[in-house]
Amino acid sequence: MNHSNPSLQEKWAKLRAENPRLRIRNAAEKLGVSEVELLATKCGENVIRLKPDFSDILNKIEGLGKVMALSRNNHVVHERKGVYLNPSLAHAHVGLFVGEDIDLRIFFKAWDSAFAVEEMVGKEGKERPRMSLQFFATNGEAIHKIYLTPHSDVEAYKALVEEFKHSDQGQFQAVKPKDPEAAEVKDEEIAVEEFQESWRKLEDTHDFFGLLLKHKLSRTQALRLAPEGNYAVPVANSALREIITKASERKVPIMVFVGNQGIIQIHTGPVNKLMDFEDWFNVLDPDFNLHVKEPAIAQSWVVRKPTIDGVVTALECFDKDGKQIAQFFGKRKPGIPELEEWREIVAEVENSLSKVNV
Repeated sequence: MNHSNPSLQEKWAKLRAENPRLRIRNAAEKLGVSEVELLATKCGENVIRLKPDFSDILNKIEGLGKVMALSRNNHVVHERKGVYLNPSLAHAHVGLFVGEDIDLRIFFKAWDSAFAVEEMVGKEGKERPRMSLQFFATNGEAIHKIYLTPHSDVEAYKALVEEFKHSDQGQFQAVKPKDPEAAEVKDEEIAVEEFQESWRKLEDTHDFFGLLLKHKLSRTQALRLAPEGNYAVPVANSALREIITKASERKVPIMVFVGNQGIIQIHTGPVNKLMDFEDWFNVLDPDFNLHVKEPAIAQSWVVRKPTIDGVVTALECFDKDGKQIAQFFGKRKPGIPELEEWREIVAEVENSLSKVNV
């Protein structure tokens, strides 16, 4: 297979000439294609298509040393530097990396293609090469990207790319739309009392997802139908900013979960340097960056789940379509109760920003 799409290449070249700083994701949106379709037009130049041997590739990432892991959705970008340690990738559908720095939950069903990319970045006259491995879903959306840092092993990267180089370096990448999601079941068709009782009896936060599946509930629907009390409290959409700001001021370590259809990426630790830029609220720390497009937050909830270690408290944020875009906890591990300082921060924000109506 050696398709090419010169018309798309030409359109992208024109767009870049008009706006040299336009990111590929935004360029693809403007051109009405997926990011992976646009990226594939550079195969044979600065892009190399890799075999879709995702587990095998990921098993070798530790050898690259300190890198930057990037996962995002339409509204939040999560960037974490570190070494990919403690992989668990033997399962066909779910993979894990569990390290203090790089902490990932991987859902391989959505993964479809992989590429190695080398691009020049930086101000004119001070440009430098930036190398990365990039993974995409069937519908062409980016799932996960791994960028080399000045501390990475470039030779190990080159050896990995050579080992997994695909025989097809054509400039066309097929994509297909995501399957439509099932319509939300009407509230009156839900066994609400049974669902609420199951919530009250939770012993592990990870069991909540299974609870939603069992009762055929969307996540925001579940929050609306939560048990009476403070299990799920709607708050103003400035809650994310308020909670991160208070955590930064009080040096309270937190957990930040950001995901898409193929991955969840987690930061555990402090947040320090906060900054606004246009519509984006940012954490800009040496090893952790978070970029949140605040106007995209349409719903925010304080959510509490009982566990064998005590109540676990979270802030969950959703877009206008009810998609979860970010989730926040206090730093914790199984067997250790939630930080009291985290509970105090959430309670303060909840009391000042709670909404009477959903």
